[in-house]
Amino acid sequence: MKFSGTRRYVATDDLSMAVNAAITLQRPLLVKGEPGTGKTLLAEEIAGALNKPLLRWHIKSTTKAQQGLYEYDAVSRLRDSQLGDERVHDINNYIRKGVLWQAFEAEQQPVLLIDEIDKADIEFPNDLLHELDKMEFAVYETGEVVSARNRPIIIITSNNEKELPDPFLRRCFFHYISFPDRDTLKQIIQVHFPDIESKLVREALEVFFRLREINQLKKKPSTSELIDWLKLILADQIPADVLASTDAASAMPPLYGALLKNEQDVHMLQRLAFLARREAR
Repeated sequence: MKFSGTRRYVATDDLSMAVNAAITLQRPLLVKGEPGTGKTLLAEEIAGALNKPLLRWHIKSTTKAQQGLYEYDAVSRLRDSQLGDERVHDINNYIRKGVLWQAFEAEQQPVLLIDEIDKADIEFPNDLLHELDKMEFAVYETGEVVSARNRPIIIITSNNEKELPDPFLRRCFFHYISFPDRDTLKQIIQVHFPDIESKLVREALEVFFRLREINQLKKKPSTSELIDWLKLILADQIPADVLASTDAASAMPPLYGALLKNEQDVHMLQRLAFLARREAR
């Protein structure tokens, strides 16, 4: 079965090709792109489209690679031994399986999402090289070797906060999700709002792209923010004519808090609006 997007997820031809190529090569798919372009959602939609279970591993700055394999709770075992608990005689009672272990032992091939890998320290990807390449790891406390029953489909996302090491990159199939063009955004909007007025979409995209073209913005609005903005516009029944009269260089768009995410961008846009009004007098 090939992935070509879903009813809820508009996948470009390049993205579909990348997903299917990674599956064929049995390599992790490393997906980069602006925040809000659907990287995390991609793994969920692949799992749904291919009818496979989804396992998620959301990475934080404190996450260690070992946590994805397993964790041995030596403190609890010591405490139980002092209390005379019979559980202490079986070390397996103190080994907690990580997401990778769960993926390796799954009876059906799963989709494994390793989300925002660039949040962890630089050694994190290197510490997973063997496990992602050979699809096995050793449990040192028991001597057991855990091997994957079915090689999982692995989707790894990155927001490019830090560079990933070359040995790790060599083991991945790479795809960069470019920001959608106007026609693709129209398709995405249609998926979320099937009954939306075409004129409202046209005027909303005009405002949206004018905002993105302002170079001074610290954070340009993303696809997910566009969807949130349109949801508010529809809820408040703001007509297309109001958007048509909105010039991003001279006026603040209605409900701009859904599009602008920091005070510097809000203040900068307010200054531009003030200067434009003063010049128009």
